[in-house]
Amino acid sequence: MKSLFISRAKEFICLFYQEKELSGTNARLKEIEDEIAETGTYTHTSEELEFGAKVAWRNSNRCIGRLFWKSLKVRDRRSVEGPEEIYEEVLEHIRFASNKGKIRSAITIFQPQHPDNPAETRIWNPQLIRYAAYPQNDGSILGDPAQLELTKICQDFGWLGEGTAFDILPLLIQAAGKHPQLFQLPHQEIMEVPIVHPRFAWFADLDLKWHAVPIISGMLLEIGGIHYPAAPFNGWYMLNEIASRNFGDEKRYNLLPAIARAMGLDTSQKTQLWKDRALLELNEAVLYSYQQAQVSIVDHHQAAEQFMSFQDRELEQGRQVEADWTWITPPMSSSSTPVFHQEWTNEVKSPNFYYNLSPWEAHHPEKVQKAQQCPFHAQKKTRNSPDWACPSMTLSSMVS
Repeated sequence: MKSLFISRAKEFICLFYQEKELSGTNARLKEIEDEIAETGTYTHTSEELEFGAKVAWRNSNRCIGRLFWKSLKVRDRRSVEGPEEIYEEVLEHIRFASNKGKIRSAITIFQPQHPDNPAETRIWNPQLIRYAAYPQNDGSILGDPAQLELTKICQDFGWLGEGTAFDILPLLIQAAGKHPQLFQLPHQEIMEVPIVHPRFAWFADLDLKWHAVPIISGMLLEIGGIHYPAAPFNGWYMLNEIASRNFGDEKRYNLLPAIARAMGLDTSQKTQLWKDRALLELNEAVLYSYQQAQVSIVDHHQAAEQFMSFQDRELEQGRQVEADWTWITPPMSSSSTPVFHQEWTNEVKSPNFYYNLSPWEAHHPEKVQKAQQCPFHAQKKTRNSPDWACPSMTLSSMVS
């Protein structure tokens, strides 16, 4: 297994020195081999870490926003250990990324996992900012149904929400080898956008809002065989992520029926296309609201054009773009965007980001089995498997 580890490290270091046009590759590789022989792992320099994080974004098969990979702000916080210090760095990340609405892409990288030690520094939340879910007596759910399990876990840790549809969940932060601790996110630190419509005054009565910055915190960053299980990162929202998915999906806020009724549409038959009309107005409302609040957002047409520009630039550099078509293609007006008419191979390249089972999911055999079958999942790369440091597998998809 150690030879595979060294192979992955060598692949990354060679890429780093090649793209940076640096000399001294062999000397650096010798340092790494010696360090692995002595400690079982090795340490990235700050320059290697920054390069690796940016290239991981460049390689992210399921991300449509990769045009801006070079602008990622990399915050090296590997020396931070305690949960309180991690929490303070998370707050600083939120402040930096929010930037009064002019969203800045950033990643904060905490301690890596030692290959021979299962203890991890983890942020249990899949995203830093998410809304709670509360089961109601009639079987419905108030809030975001996708967070039902995490909400229950936070309540088991003693958290009490206000019981609204948009209660911001606290963070569960676990330092390596320690029990997780609960931290409440201060409301004043979270930028949110009230959702209104440019023509329908009644839309404000729905009392909708969404947070400004999507900060993914449940994925694992892999660079040269080193795993960073706590590395929250963000770009900015694509319109459909909020409107079509978070608000529109039946298993999320499921707002299309209420919007259609308020519009006076006949919802008795799907052939009336009431869902399509309601979805269009919902997307318009979200886009209008973010623009009015001067918060960065990109619509699906812009995002698709930016991805095509990214592809052109990569081809100019002699690099083939890998992409999962099912994720790159927007969920609305797909065929009117240029990405709909493209095809890509979907090889997973390193460095990259991988889905990571939540700590409580690790005890669910069916979820573990499903994760082991997915090349985008960290559970494919364990030290008990020959793939643990080699994620270059293929499959014929980041999160909303």
